[in-house]
Amino acid sequence: MSDSLRILIDTEHAAIVGGAETYLRAVLPQLVAAGHELAVVTARPADGPSSIVAQIPGLRCWTREGNSPDTLLAEIADWRPDVVYSHGAGDPAWEAALAGRFPTVLYAHNYHGACVSGTKRFARPRVQTCCRTLGPGCLALYLPRGCGGRSPATMLRSYAVQRRRQANLTRFRAVLVASAAMQEEYARHGVPADRLRLVPLFPPDAVPDPAPPAPRDRSDRVLFVGRVTELKGLSHLIPALATASAELGRRLSLTVAGDGPALAEAEDLARQTGVPAEFPGWVDADRRQAAMRSADLLAVPSLWPEPFGLVGVEAGCVGLPAVGYATGGIPDWLIPGVSGESAPGDRPNPAALAAALVRALADDAHFNRLRVGAWETARRFGADAHVRQLVAVLRDAAAPSTRPNNALKLEWNGFGGRCR
Repeated sequence: MSDSLRILIDTEHAAIVGGAETYLRAVLPQLVAAGHELAVVTARPADGPSSIVAQIPGLRCWTREGNSPDTLLAEIADWRPDVVYSHGAGDPAWEAALAGRFPTVLYAHNYHGACVSGTKRFARPRVQTCCRTLGPGCLALYLPRGCGGRSPATMLRSYAVQRRRQANLTRFRAVLVASAAMQEEYARHGVPADRLRLVPLFPPDAVPDPAPPAPRDRSDRVLFVGRVTELKGLSHLIPALATASAELGRRLSLTVAGDGPALAEAEDLARQTGVPAEFPGWVDADRRQAAMRSADLLAVPSLWPEPFGLVGVEAGCVGLPAVGYATGGIPDWLIPGVSGESAPGDRPNPAALAAALVRALADDAHFNRLRVGAWETARRFGADAHVRQLVAVLRDAAAPSTRPNNALKLEWNGFGGRCR
């Protein structure tokens, strides 16, 4: 095999609809620049600047829409990929067909084949990370523990899809994850250590400033960036800001750069608690970076175990430390006393989050050390290192000796339990 790889990218969406597509838009040009030949297969086409391949004119693209799987597989076989780089197809049958025909590597951007709802948390009787392996017992817990919505039909459909995805884990030459928490999750789901690789993500629209941030006065502004849903935790952040303001003796303000179904509730809560808040909606990369430069803290109060939380690394690029719950992949970059301050993630509550805000902002010298620590931490998550690790895994997967043993050894952990 030559140094150059022929890589087929398999993903559900050609348009930018979330983190996986944003990642692909950033990493595909880097793979091309490194000398690799790419093609893409998606569920349906997308043209224009919102496409993941907009920066690579002339790239070979297939779509599943309007094509039979057999025809598509035959055309792909004629192209002769060395390896398939998969990002979670919506159709488990297609995923299985590809992985059964070609050496395939999965990047698990979310809880693919590991959770019925994909949130990996219980809502009742209190918010708690779920450490179960996916199995029949999940059906007994889904509705009473508030794992997702209230529809039994949706639960059954989602369960069937996720179980098929779980079965497909045996077919991949490697499973890549972004954080230590996700690595533990897939180890619990039986992926052997030699096929489970930690390859951290990088911020697609930011690089660290060339020098560490210089000391500056506080603005007393806290920034939230993301989709405004119940899982993102503004219902905890806003009362925490009110409490922290009282303890600090000065008013902290909030900027919410995002939108979503819980926006009206957040606006009402800010008014009720007296927290000064701005809600500019979604902002582009330039405005987001400007907001990060003017804020004192990034708030990441997620009430579910985020697989990684890339916004925290992006904030660190400009020396913005974070405050949030220590859950999921967030502790990989939110290091207490170094790049921010955190509250326990096993029992999230506004009082603990307020205490973390106070620790970050009570002392000017500590605050400015956190800014430098956030910048230094962000420098660990670069695109060059990611591409080097990725290509090494893809090259290993393309070798004929790496065919997986099609057996998962699931770690049984009862009907709930705690994550280690």
